[in-house]
Amino acid sequence: MAGLRLGPLLRYVDGSAATIWVEASRPCTAEVRCPDGAGGKTRTFQIAGHHYALIPVTGLTPGTTSTYEVLLDGAQVWPLPDSRFPPSVIHTPVDDHETVRVSFGSCRWAAPAAGEEDPGGPDALDTLAARIAADPESERPDVLLLLGDQVYADEVSKATRRWLEARRGLNEPPGAEVADYEEYTHLYYESWLDPEIRWLLSTVPSCMIFDDHDVIDDWNTSEAWVADMRATPWWRERILSGLMSYWVHQHLGNLPPEALAEDPLYEAVRATPDGTDALRTFAARADTDPASVRWSYRRDFGRTRLLMVDSRAARVLDEKNRSMLDPAQEAWLREQVLEEPGSYDHLLIGTSLPWLLPNLVHDAEGWNAALCRGERGERWARFGEKLRRAADLEHWAAFPTSFDALAELIAEAGSGPQAPATVCVLSGDVHHAYIAEPVWREGPGPDARVLQLTCSPVHNSIPLSIRIGFRFGWSGVGRAIGRRFARHGRLGRPPVDWRKTGGPWFGNQLMTLTLRGRSARLRLDQARQERGGTARLRTIVESELS
Repeated sequence: MAGLRLGPLLRYVDGSAATIWVEASRPCTAEVRCPDGAGGKTRTFQIAGHHYALIPVTGLTPGTTSTYEVLLDGAQVWPLPDSRFPPSVIHTPVDDHETVRVSFGSCRWAAPAAGEEDPGGPDALDTLAARIAADPESERPDVLLLLGDQVYADEVSKATRRWLEARRGLNEPPGAEVADYEEYTHLYYESWLDPEIRWLLSTVPSCMIFDDHDVIDDWNTSEAWVADMRATPWWRERILSGLMSYWVHQHLGNLPPEALAEDPLYEAVRATPDGTDALRTFAARADTDPASVRWSYRRDFGRTRLLMVDSRAARVLDEKNRSMLDPAQEAWLREQVLEEPGSYDHLLIGTSLPWLLPNLVHDAEGWNAALCRGERGERWARFGEKLRRAADLEHWAAFPTSFDALAELIAEAGSGPQAPATVCVLSGDVHHAYIAEPVWREGPGPDARVLQLTCSPVHNSIPLSIRIGFRFGWSGVGRAIGRRFARHGRLGRPPVDWRKTGGPWFGNQLMTLTLRGRSARLRLDQARQERGGTARLRTIVESELS
């Protein structure tokens, strides 16, 4: 009898259809049934001895909330027996004017094993799940955006370290880091079998994109870094396994049914008893030729357009032509932003790395990029590469041409009589939250309100050095020091200036945008431990954006 190893995860949802992801214990037919007759079924596909299905659910009625159950070979496996959580549901939007609530964050360590101390403090996703479960009729996100570092392949828990040691020992590289596909699956089990997370992801739709720790810290930071990693014996298996596991666990569920139907790789892995070789070949090509695959994608929620942008794998790393996005990805982003002007009221650009950083950090990254491309000679270039890796200087600011291009694209999309009310860049990575607002140096700037909204972490530690460094980075003194860096690097002025209008806030947290018509409201919630040991989400700030 087939069992449910992982999931279900509710991924794509529109007015009449949804997709639900599961992992089963053996080959089987996976099915979803709703009481009103909606549902769907599909056969599992196999990757590296694991069996997965992305179940298409059709026949849903717009504007309804339907409970569902999951069956494997006709036997019910979800809801779990004696579950303490309410039934999982699929809520379908009713029309273009329905309120859309978008919650987002990044950087989540898995919950520690029972009895172990939690160095990260209360988990914001766990506390969100507890709040919704306690009052299922209360407000909940319509979609949850997970903006990178869903798993930490290079920074494992104590429990995973013990598991790795028992499996293969830790004496050989990569030591206490994951080495292959099977070890990646263990990370997802550890993270997504957390009871609160498992239930939350079964009942709130999610969109995901990777960041560096999904593979390794500083992934694709520079051309020299890539060369060094490719000369490392264990790296090839790590990068192929990281891309393969991401495609299976995260990327597939990001896609709408019509995109899945046209995906040749999805068709290939489902057409064979074992899709491992096809997926491995795809991952190898994606590593050596990033332009061969597009991890970025688009989702529309009524009159809100979301563009999730890959700011890791799609980079051009040639020092003379560095770009956050390769030409094909840049063209795709431009096309999606500018398609059908006036068809959306809010544009959300999800990118794991912030576009607007504290001013000192921005100028330091631009200066470093200038050194690395040789603006101050070979000696400075060598120093710049060492500093780039040591200080993680690899955000949009470290790709000045891409930074400027994004500013210009946002200005174009946000200008004119058909401009949206808001353009928001949603990011994580930097282990704190803040709001920044740009001002264009030339002309009046876009008609839309443009904001950088950064929220991180969901569940991680926040060292004192990060708190001090980022607070100083926003200060007037920090800005002045940054300008000195910029002058030494012979940097021109970017097309925008910006100021911090909220934060920085430190803690495990989630931001939520509530969008209705042309209005937008922002809320930041932090997970806080209360007396008696109960963790709750507490609202830190609320503000009207438009």
